Amino acid sequence: MNSCSHSSFRCIAVHPTAYPSGALFYLLGLFLILNNPASLVAQQPTQTSFSPNAIRVSVDRVNVGVTVTGLHGNFVKGLRREDFRVFDNGVEQPVTGFLSIEEPAQVVLLLECGPAALFLKKSEFQAADTFLGSISPVDRVAIVGYSKSLDLVADFTTDKTEARTALRGMNFMGGFGELNLASSVAATLDWLAVLPGKKTIVLLSSGLETSPVANWQIVQQKIKTSDVRMLAVSVAGDLRKPAKGRKLSPDEREDRKYVKEVFAEADQSLRQLAEATGGRVYFPKNAKELVRTYAEITQLVRHEYGLEFAPPSLDGRVHSLNVKAKHSWYRVEYRQAYLALPPASH
Repeated sequence: MNSCSHSSFRCIAVHPTAYPSGALFYLLGLFLILNNPASLVAQQPTQTSFSPNAIRVSVDRVNVGVTVTGLHGNFVKGLRREDFRVFDNGVEQPVTGFLSIEEPAQVVLLLECGPAALFLKKSEFQAADTFLGSISPVDRVAIVGYSKSLDLVADFTTDKTEARTALRGMNFMGGFGELNLASSVAATLDWLAVLPGKKTIVLLSSGLETSPVANWQIVQQKIKTSDVRMLAVSVAGDLRKPAKGRKLSPDEREDRKYVKEVFAEADQSLRQLAEATGGRVYFPKNAKELVRTYAEITQLVRHEYGLEFAPPSLDGRVHSLNVKAKHSWYRVEYRQAYLALPPASH
């Protein structure tokens, strides 16, 4: 399912009482812009775009972030290099480098700054703020906003007070109607590609997308072969909820069905982004679930091992990865592939 198939979007006749005012405002604005050809032409010169070869990194070492949990979902600590086995296209490779869970991580908090963010509850901001305050003091964190394009709000820092201040001062008023999720994720991956060590993107997004189809296809390739893990949190819970307590007309029922389909595609986009990297996706329905979500994300960031091996060949192809841990009943999460790029020719 492709969330970038803009030709399928239509302007729906939403009645003022069919949805909460926030969802009505957001969806109407987004759909009207997507269906106004003149508006689209006017936006094209400023639309975010990127090249599939924006950053080319020769792979002489492959980094694989790994999270290991036990039978009851508990994070397994104290594993050593010899407790892991790594397979490249089904062939076991020697683990030449190892980072324990105590090694610092680099975390990018990537937030949607389009109109969906205007309807975030106070509890959602508080949860994100608490997350920044609860990750390890040695972890570095950066804050990036996206809508039409990326906005670096705070560069990497170990000063969590500075990061939390930057989060509280973010401007969510820009980029109405343009949510370039695919190109923003791709640009963030390119930014992180040259950095060593453990890297995680925590994505807060509705999953709605206005990037061209080509951008989505490119980011799917990038994310499958990146050494960055993505943990995605949907912020669309309230946007998709219809108002209660009234009988809907046939037109309103049809509109509601369409909105449900749109958000189903958005949810699938978030799943694809997260699962390809060995990450997780969350759809919290209330403040309590949101607190649990960020508590788990904090633990995931804190309990990631880093494995490294030398690729058997630099053939320019995508290689599948398989990682096994000490015991067969462990749940092992990791990225599924990497691209063995040969050295750039001069």
